[in-house]
Amino acid sequence: MKKLLLACTAAWVGCAAPASRGLAQAVAPPAVNLVPAPVPTAAAASVDCSKNPDPYKNYSCLDAYLGTDVGERLVNYYKLEWGQSGPPSDPSAQAGRRSDWPSTPETTPPMPFTEWPYGGTTPIGVTRPGSVDSPLMVAIANTSIGKFLTENDFQIYGWLDPGMNISSNTQRPAGNAPIAYAYTPNTVQLDQAVVYLDRFPDTVQTDHIDWGMRLSAIFGENYRYTTAYGVYSYQLLKHNNQNGYDFPMVYGEVFIPYVFQGLMIRVGRYISLPDIEAQLAPNNYMYTHSLTYAVDNYTNTGIMTTTALTKQLFLQAGVSVGTEAPPWHVGETEANPYPNPLYPGRTFLKDPGAQFPTYTVCVRYSWNDEHDNIQPCMNGVNNGRWGYNNLQWYGFTYYHKFNDHWHIDFEFYDESQRGVPNANNSEVQTIYANGGTPFSPQFLPFNAPNLAHCKNALVLSCTATGLGVTSYLNYSPDPLNNFSFRPEYYADDQGQRMGTPTDYYEFSFGWQHWLSPQFEMRPEIGYYRSIDGVAFNGNPTHGIAPNKNHTYFAGGDIIMHF
Repeated sequence: MKKLLLACTAAWVGCAAPASRGLAQAVAPPAVNLVPAPVPTAAAASVDCSKNPDPYKNYSCLDAYLGTDVGERLVNYYKLEWGQSGPPSDPSAQAGRRSDWPSTPETTPPMPFTEWPYGGTTPIGVTRPGSVDSPLMVAIANTSIGKFLTENDFQIYGWLDPGMNISSNTQRPAGNAPIAYAYTPNTVQLDQAVVYLDRFPDTVQTDHIDWGMRLSAIFGENYRYTTAYGVYSYQLLKHNNQNGYDFPMVYGEVFIPYVFQGLMIRVGRYISLPDIEAQLAPNNYMYTHSLTYAVDNYTNTGIMTTTALTKQLFLQAGVSVGTEAPPWHVGETEANPYPNPLYPGRTFLKDPGAQFPTYTVCVRYSWNDEHDNIQPCMNGVNNGRWGYNNLQWYGFTYYHKFNDHWHIDFEFYDESQRGVPNANNSEVQTIYANGGTPFSPQFLPFNAPNLAHCKNALVLSCTATGLGVTSYLNYSPDPLNNFSFRPEYYADDQGQRMGTPTDYYEFSFGWQHWLSPQFEMRPEIGYYRSIDGVAFNGNPTHGIAPNKNHTYFAGGDIIMHF
């Protein structure tokens, strides 16, 4: 749930250098454009590399350079890529992009993607199997497990992501909220430890049906931003653990190249389609997330189709069981200990937001040779009743590339829920305290969905809305550095998203510096302000009200891939 109490697209990780089959897949870091990466081959052992052992100059020496022992290969591969912007490329590799496809707009490093982000699918026309730059896969290439994985196009990889922040807030924990992904002020923490097992379908070819899958696991402080009600959610909703685990992506997919320019069908739990940002650290420019991203849809569970109608025009349509909602919550009820005008029955739905079908429809259109891209989208659309995170999301993202050094991202959305109990009504307060709603403390003692501060104190419920506008202006002077400026405005007039009925603005500046394709540092500074009331330096789960209307923030993290 994106409540602050609590590719490659922005939804997945992959990368970018040509490759051929061999002992291992040595590929680049998280990105959108999945292109098979360089692979050490058995033939390399017979090549004389004594005079020119550098695999960047003589690719045939890659395997000889790495060695034979797993630990030796791991260390040597990190050393090989240090100071480089990508892995060495295999001159005999298959093309990683359809020849008639629009050009790649960005590179990674230094960007978190190569294709303008669109979720819910492995990118069509630009993905080859086994294309993530994984030191682990290189290290185990000569083992029986490594050979099995490579021969069957599977990869195991991930990253460690420790972070820290210094803030003008002092309340620990929770004092930084609603700043996202830095919940506790003035601390060092493990943000994410992530492991993926996946297989990418080959979407470059057009002559056969292919399949893919992903299993993901995350552990750390950031689990609170991916939690779906009913999926190991007791950690956040029953105990409010500092660190926890989750499985934000568990899906299978089939690619059918014969439908227009290609059709992808994904089934399972996946990252919600809209947004510039995503939960997984390597998919973002900056360490923190915008407030806009922090309080909208995170994951859906269902069926998503992506059809490339043309090279520039994609249609995405699917059904799910809601947002942050598993299938087993659809229709599930529990006893109502306090029947009332809002919930008069002896039972009520455990999560009224768990509804099937819930609809998602997005259109992605690019022009000007991928210098411009727009994606209008509606996500999580059903009757909009107050649920765990049953947001009705309508908005769009837009990307424009000025030149090889500058580009800008822009996002706007309107989100809402209907029938949210009124926190300003004394009868509702009694109802809520006595267990008369599905999200009363008797059911969810921590991090439950907020009530709404309705303008009319006499009504029992109202529609709660949120309006977010954010942008990233990016300047990349060289392949290992990018600077981002993020201004944003968020209107939370009923306080249902963040707890305080107020509007917010923030200005943040971040630097993404890559030491290699496997190591990235992201320092940043920011200023946040709530316009109409105090919203920072509180801890709602312990009844401590916020007492500040602004925050000065400095923080950062280090992402270490394996």
